[in-house]
Amino acid sequence: MEFCKVTSRLLPLTNHLLTSGPASSLLAPVSALSYIQSRGFAARRGTRAKMAKKKVKVEVKKVGFIPHNLREKTLTKGPVGSRRLKDEFKPIPVDDVWVQRFYRWKVYDVEEAIECFRETHHPEVYNMPSAPVRAFIELDMRGVKKNKYVDPFSKIAPIPHAFEHGEDRSVLVFCKTPQLKDEAEAAGATLVGDVDILKKIERGEIVLPDFQFVVAHPNILPELVGLRGLLKKKFPNPKNGTLGANIGELVQIVRNGIQYLALRDENELDYGFINIPFGKLDMEISHLRENLVALLESVQSARPKREGPFITRVMLTCPPSIERLKVNLLPLIGEDATAKDEDSDSDDEESRASAKAG
Repeated sequence: MEFCKVTSRLLPLTNHLLTSGPASSLLAPVSALSYIQSRGFAARRGTRAKMAKKKVKVEVKKVGFIPHNLREKTLTKGPVGSRRLKDEFKPIPVDDVWVQRFYRWKVYDVEEAIECFRETHHPEVYNMPSAPVRAFIELDMRGVKKNKYVDPFSKIAPIPHAFEHGEDRSVLVFCKTPQLKDEAEAAGATLVGDVDILKKIERGEIVLPDFQFVVAHPNILPELVGLRGLLKKKFPNPKNGTLGANIGELVQIVRNGIQYLALRDENELDYGFINIPFGKLDMEISHLRENLVALLESVQSARPKREGPFITRVMLTCPPSIERLKVNLLPLIGEDATAKDEDSDSDDEESRASAKAG
């Protein structure tokens, strides 16, 4: 009973101290911080959508192994330099010895370049007197219209002096008369025939992929129309030099000619190049020159009808040497190669005049 009386007297005292004493100043901020958060504006637009996207699980699909030749080529980052060597701003060397990167590239004649290669391939140096002589031809692939470029093309250049090119080319010849068959066989054709071969091909006794080239005479062309789907790009065509009346000459060109491929750079679309051998180092210099001229004439035949040169530079190489000797183009292809095609201009003018008259 006494304990209850004491506590009843202390409780009013403690309440008085808490409300009026120094402790009240300490408890006042605590009561001020206890509040409920409230907002009078909406959440930022897109916030809820972003949060919903984060909650969605992204399924990562596993990709199997892809061969390197089937993978997508990644684009190169950053600027890509031009493959054309521009040295017009450099001075011309005046001494016999100079640092090549500070001066213009020396221009050789074909005869001088061949003699330089013969010195480096002497038995005391490389000891390869019969090494192949290659031509690296640079092309300007711009077309007639702006932002149009010449597509990569492949041809067989007829050369006056045959050499061992290291390829075993199989030729299938279609002709009717016995005289034409004898000419084709004498020229080195792999298989010669007429309608009988067509029937064997249809029955599957002869497989067309076994032959690299197909040559035909115009008199058997109607019978070959049924094989157009099987031959595809190998179908005889006068532009490719596989269709003509002189069968023997066509077979010789296909077997002994220079088969070249003009490629175009992926990053620099107006830059094209050809890298192909045109003879052996132990051949006569005059024969090598004539082969090179025939090769350049064949390449020049694909020139678009526009102003400016198509062949911009020719360099000769002879493996295993890493030397590249720039060749003077003027004696090889002449000034007409850099001039505008007058015949094409006259044809265009006539067509325009006829269109206006119509």
